[in-house]
Amino acid sequence: MAAGAPSVIIPEQPGESPGREREHGRGSAVPPVRPWTRYGVLGLLTLPLGLLGSAFWLGRHVRPSADEWCFLPSVRDHGIAGLVGKFYLSDNGRLGNGLLVGLYAKFEVAGHQWFGLVSGVVMLGLLWAMTVLLLRLAGRTAPRGVPLLVASMVTVVFLFASLNTYKTFYWPASSVSHTAAPVLACAAAVPLLWARSRRGRVVAAASALVVGAFLGTLSEETSVVALVVLTALLLLNRRILVPRVRAQARAWCLAGVAGIGIGTLLLLTSPGSRNRRERYDAGTASMFAPESLADSLGGFLDILGTLLTTWHYLAALAAGVLLALLTGNREGRAPVLLPCRPLFLLGAGTVTFLVAGYLCTVITYPLFGSHVVTAYRTWNDYLLLFVVLLAGAGVLLGRALRGHARHTGAVATAACAAMCVAVCVGLAFPLGELGENMRVRAEKWDHQDQWLREQAARGARVLPYKPLSVSGMGEPFGGRGSRNWPARCVADYYHLKRITYTERLP
Repeated sequence: MAAGAPSVIIPEQPGESPGREREHGRGSAVPPVRPWTRYGVLGLLTLPLGLLGSAFWLGRHVRPSADEWCFLPSVRDHGIAGLVGKFYLSDNGRLGNGLLVGLYAKFEVAGHQWFGLVSGVVMLGLLWAMTVLLLRLAGRTAPRGVPLLVASMVTVVFLFASLNTYKTFYWPASSVSHTAAPVLACAAAVPLLWARSRRGRVVAAASALVVGAFLGTLSEETSVVALVVLTALLLLNRRILVPRVRAQARAWCLAGVAGIGIGTLLLLTSPGSRNRRERYDAGTASMFAPESLADSLGGFLDILGTLLTTWHYLAALAAGVLLALLTGNREGRAPVLLPCRPLFLLGAGTVTFLVAGYLCTVITYPLFGSHVVTAYRTWNDYLLLFVVLLAGAGVLLGRALRGHARHTGAVATAACAAMCVAVCVGLAFPLGELGENMRVRAEKWDHQDQWLREQAARGARVLPYKPLSVSGMGEPFGGRGSRNWPARCVADYYHLKRITYTERLP
């Protein structure tokens, strides 16, 4: 998302003053910041931030469901350490996942309600910080509000353009594994982008090692994406970075790879991971069998078709164009990127995304089978890379447009702003509908929760339960009573012997 990986700044003629700098092959690269630009950016910024704020507010209607019915009594009775141990010894081996789940489950319903706000603010903050730092390292400067505009638009389409926003953003058990995980992986890049001294570079490498190890125990799919991206950076190091920063970048990448390797080894050798592989027949033999690889490819192509035909993602492209059109050279700052080669950068980014996405589909196919195409939450592990790739393509497109007449840039700026407005408005309606469904479920859930607690306090051991689902979430007796899971966990939560199916609220 840095403004087009700009080339090294050179003077127009020997002896000219610094104020007459230009980009290699371009004219003056410092567009004047007019009042209408500043106010237009701030006005446009209110839309994605308003959408995010509304989504955070709707989070108060979130109530436990699916796996969380089992997490809550475990944390209540055994604490966070008990849940982490359960994950490691019997469930899936994900120590990091168990820790994050335990942190919100410790606060029961309140933890679920606050999760969207906390995770959303962290995601937006990290993407904003990365945008600002990448601009600085690319030797670019932008009007106030532009980096936040780009970060907020990326966050909006990443979270809300999903075909199931509830499972993507509001369901904490899914978000910590597939939505927050890829953004947390980006946190390892912040110390690297910030580092200006030897001590800073050491801290950056250590951070990559620690974050990588944690990531390896948090999400297998995000770990795969991170490994593919780090490998690509190692291979392309000499073709995109100036010599003075190559060694630093290589050390950081290798530290990240080592950290992910440590975390993944810890996960794969755990009793919980072994139990999970045996339960779903998801060993390496079945995972890499020719039939599984072919079916995974077919599934990924279907997923790719959905992503490429979802028009809301065009807002990421538009945000990238705006970033390129509204930025200029930062005087006195030597970029760390080599002269821009748009086709090479776009091709390398596309190949990286395709490889990462396919490998993620390969390792999830044994678990989901043909349903991997409709398991929308698992797409998020590589979806952030797709959105960032679109933003980067927008930067390259905007950089090319800057070389044309002034009116061309003005038309492009207006068109991209209009696209951002259209996407925010388009996403607001389904978000509002989801919020209403969540509110209705929350009212019914609270009513049933109070009744169950009252009856259990009076000594009842067996009570009826009406399944309350939203956005396809799992509930006891789903499918009109045909599926029992997780009825036992609900009974444990209310200190009951068992619950029975009913179609009417008590």
